Amino acid sequence: MPEVNNFAELEVLLEKCQAALNYRFRDIELLAMCLTHASSARTRLHSNERLEFFGDAVLGLVVCEALYHRFPEAAEGELTRIKSIVVSRATCAAMASRVHLEEFVLVGKGLDHGGHIPSSILAGTFEGLIAGIYLDGGLEAARSFLMPLLNPEIESSAATLHMQNFKSLLQHIAQKKLGSTPMYRVLDERGPDHSKVFHISAVVAGRVFPAAWGSNKKEAEQTAAQHALEELLDEDAAKGQPVSIVADSPIAVPEITQSSEAAAASTQDFTITAEPDPFGYGVENS
Repeated sequence: MPEVNNFAELEVLLEKCQAALNYRFRDIELLAMCLTHASSARTRLHSNERLEFFGDAVLGLVVCEALYHRFPEAAEGELTRIKSIVVSRATCAAMASRVHLEEFVLVGKGLDHGGHIPSSILAGTFEGLIAGIYLDGGLEAARSFLMPLLNPEIESSAATLHMQNFKSLLQHIAQKKLGSTPMYRVLDERGPDHSKVFHISAVVAGRVFPAAWGSNKKEAEQTAAQHALEELLDEDAAKGQPVSIVADSPIAVPEITQSSEAAAASTQDFTITAEPDPFGYGVENS
């Protein structure tokens, strides 16, 4: 947490913050409020709590818009799962750290743990800043600020979820093309009980596809499903049939490459289931 004892120091802090954000506020008092946690404000209305509430909605809008255009073939449920990760408190805190927000947040001394700001406060301040930029410069300003930070989070979240979709995608394709539901056969398991690995193959309509190893059954089944999809798509390509199955798939199709196979092999279980002074922020004009 920065040490701010007077108005001059606050001005310096706000100037540095704007440089870090790559956005200049027309209303500098608004920026001061964005950075002020309730623990350091004269009253709660001088804190960023209301802005945090507003910023959460702006963030959701920008993320939904980006997902809608980026994944035109993804169903609502898939978009919702990606959004839930991207707008989470953990992701907001991570994006806050990328703009060094911890250097500018104004919190009470009781919350300054040796210069470390709790991630929940960083996430809330980040959402407050989103609202501040929106109020100061409009939706386009908020979008321009957010998208460079959101893009890698969206790609990472989408890739993680796509790797979890190989089984769902294989089931959809198998039922549509072969009239059969995939089964998964454990061919081998090795290692002690606390650290077993499993060798599993996908079986569709009696056909056994190449097996895959995994550190748990779920991981091995996902990679086995990927192997089955690879063979089915290769066969379609050899027959001159379109290899893209996005149009009739209820989920977004993961890119099936050697790199995605390696990533899937290392993926662990993943469950899907943010007045004494002119501003009023506790500093004196001197």
